[in-house]
Amino acid sequence: MTDHDSTNHNSTNNGSTNHDSAANGSTDESPTTTDQPIDPVTLEVLRNQLAGIAEEMGQTLIRGAYSPNIKERRDCSTALFDAEGRMIAQAEHIPVHLGAMPAAVEAVLEFDPEPGDVFVLNDPFEGGTHLPDVTMVSTLSVEGEIVGYAVSRAHHADVGGMTPGSMPAGAEEIYQEGLRIPPTRLVAGGEVREEVRSLLLANVRNARERRADLRAQRAANERAADRLADLFEEHGRETVLSGFDAVIDYSRERIEDELAALPDGTYEATDYLEGDGVTDDDIEISVAVTIDGTSVDVDFSGTAAQLAGNLNAPRAVATSAVYFVVRCLTDPEIPPNHGCYEPVSVHAPNGTLLNPEPPAAVVGGNVETSQRVTDVVFTAFAEAAPDRVPAQGQGTMNNLTIGARDGSFTYYETIAGGFGARADRDGMDGVQVGMTNTLNTPVESLETEYPLRVERYALREGSGGRGRFRGGEGLERTVTVEADATVSLLTERRRHAPAGVAGGEDGSTGENLLDGEPVPAKTTVDVDAGTTVTVRTPGGGGHGEPDEREE
Repeated sequence: MTDHDSTNHNSTNNGSTNHDSAANGSTDESPTTTDQPIDPVTLEVLRNQLAGIAEEMGQTLIRGAYSPNIKERRDCSTALFDAEGRMIAQAEHIPVHLGAMPAAVEAVLEFDPEPGDVFVLNDPFEGGTHLPDVTMVSTLSVEGEIVGYAVSRAHHADVGGMTPGSMPAGAEEIYQEGLRIPPTRLVAGGEVREEVRSLLLANVRNARERRADLRAQRAANERAADRLADLFEEHGRETVLSGFDAVIDYSRERIEDELAALPDGTYEATDYLEGDGVTDDDIEISVAVTIDGTSVDVDFSGTAAQLAGNLNAPRAVATSAVYFVVRCLTDPEIPPNHGCYEPVSVHAPNGTLLNPEPPAAVVGGNVETSQRVTDVVFTAFAEAAPDRVPAQGQGTMNNLTIGARDGSFTYYETIAGGFGARADRDGMDGVQVGMTNTLNTPVESLETEYPLRVERYALREGSGGRGRFRGGEGLERTVTVEADATVSLLTERRRHAPAGVAGGEDGSTGENLLDGEPVPAKTTVDVDAGTTVTVRTPGGGGHGEPDEREE
């Protein structure tokens, strides 16, 4: 048995605004930036200091959290915004979180935040992604004036709903998935609103753990307030506020240079989801990517209509996937902020899979549909930049949730798999791919925290597609559940294998087993103590003809 800590080595994280929605709002107290020029040295110093604030926020959140999903797997993200709601800096965390964070700030701005306010939200139709991802937005003030916002997002192991862990495979409306929180003042003028906190905690399992994780998020945001105040004292108000504009302009100019180097044209691709938890029918995701000089338009008009099941993805999730691909195909050293994504527009018609209308169920859209959007957009871009696009990786997060209905424990994990081969090297084995960037839960921590026992954790030898460069290997994880529990699985690539490119072979499909018997890719079932759950994750596709491989 091996215990591989898995990270996403393809995770150039992302974040920006929603280009199809109204422009970001601003408060009456928004500071007026100056035209004071920033010299290159000061710009570089400020850029790194702002990025350092976001990173320190993340470390504070991880150290302060109680749930293993945050403190061990680091399923959380942090970022810094200016008073207009533009992302200034972000930590290198979860791509699907960070790209959607601006929508959360935009939603909060509609409620006229005041200095000392902290908002909490998770509503996918008002700035969220799916209900387990709880976002906290805190105002950042200097001398009573709002100068920005600190934002943290964390996947809470339970937010209520029909099953422990709030990731039910068969949900057909959002009300079944958990407590839905529109932007709500948790803290007003520096004082916690106990009635709001009590309401939230009364509707979740393991309220003690949820309370502690919310406290850790608030502490992370408070760390940002302290560090930003230090910057204002060090550099002065005008320099810091001018620096906000300068770092955004710098990133925009660099990304435009990268896009200008790609050949103009429209590039199309189609891929499929393997059912939505209600039916097993293939579900089409189609995209047309148009490169025009220094801008890119990504149009999903050919994508399937809104689904009955829970693989619907809020538009911000689809946008995150697009931004992630753009980041992967351009210089990773470009500072990730609002400026990176201004040249990128994303279109998805209302009432479709990638822009559903309430009360659509969406919990699987954030974790599984986002992965397929990543795959299909990469495929389209491959026509324009074939040497920059790898073969398909596992294309799923392999979501496994095990919990007790009495709320005594809830375990959630995304399980790593194979990374697609590149044009010049093999794919990586047992890593997170695409829109997640978490670690695994170490075996020791898992067995200490939960009534679970890990029987096997190893690479799936031969699961990567053959090629001149082979795809990365998937994993096999077998867990014995030592108490009566509910098991939920939300997985993909169990029917359609990750594709190889340039003559490379496809990777192996994944498989889910209960007591050794296959179960559907998306399922929720009550199990007795002693049941074993096995998840075999897909391998990555190969790149190039196998007979050209140099052994």
